[in-house]
Amino acid sequence: MSQEGLLRPGIAQLRVLDMDESITHYVDRLGLELVSKEADGRVYLKGYDEFHRHSVVLREADRAGIDYFAFKADSQDSVDNFRRRIEEWGLAVDDVPAGEQPGVGPRIGFTIPSGHRIELFADMELSDNGPDTRNPYTWKTEPRGMRAQRMDHCLLYGPNIDQVEEFFTKVLDFHLPERVDLPDGTLAIWMTVSNKAHDIAFVKHDEPGKLHHLAFFLEDWNAIGNAADIMTRYDMSRDLGPTRHGITRGQTIYFFDPSGNRNEVFSGGYTAYKDHPTRIWDHNNVGRGIFYYERQLNEAFLSVVT
Repeated sequence: MSQEGLLRPGIAQLRVLDMDESITHYVDRLGLELVSKEADGRVYLKGYDEFHRHSVVLREADRAGIDYFAFKADSQDSVDNFRRRIEEWGLAVDDVPAGEQPGVGPRIGFTIPSGHRIELFADMELSDNGPDTRNPYTWKTEPRGMRAQRMDHCLLYGPNIDQVEEFFTKVLDFHLPERVDLPDGTLAIWMTVSNKAHDIAFVKHDEPGKLHHLAFFLEDWNAIGNAADIMTRYDMSRDLGPTRHGITRGQTIYFFDPSGNRNEVFSGGYTAYKDHPTRIWDHNNVGRGIFYYERQLNEAFLSVVT
């Protein structure tokens, strides 16, 4: 697939309440690699199959949630072009200088109509412990815990979903594999800039800027089962699963970090090409769309956000 412009999700910065508990959760249980602890208190993590320096940043705060979600572009020229298009669409854009995070070049940031901060960047150093590239083994260092391969996507809650869809598709060149419709509008959208089933998703919600979950990719259904065993062994707070989605067709478990941020481990999912039509669900079938086997939602899944 030929791809220019934005390539994929690049960084998610989460707010956590207790850093030591969070490191245990994300490193020992989920299986991310601890890249560095910096003087400002932030902690940098990556999946074992990710080439670049980091993909998840933890920042200790008095309120859980997400600071921003960033996408990696193919070049600085692309970032500059997106800046022009974003400003023409009517959003203010600010600059984050190179080095604000170790190993990361300049970034631009802006707040979308749902109240979330999105950032774009082109340059990040490769990891010293990334996957082999010459006669490679499956992994360099034996994965731990749930064996998270990469930070995969996020689902965000906020208002103005129709405007969000327009912005991502018309300005950032995403496409829309799936959508849930209400009688009077849109309830939820799943969008991708790659050929994954989704890189980011949004659900209509009155309160702006909320995180529903940050997801991590596992290898297969067996890995999802191993993750469930780990959650049970360590008495982790589980929301729902193991199960399967109708929307995206991914296999999944939802659970919570010690700060109350919802995580997902996710495997599978279909390939989404830009010339494919959007799969549309009506609101009466959203239970089957989200939880394909159970065919109904639970209240906590709908209402608990950070």
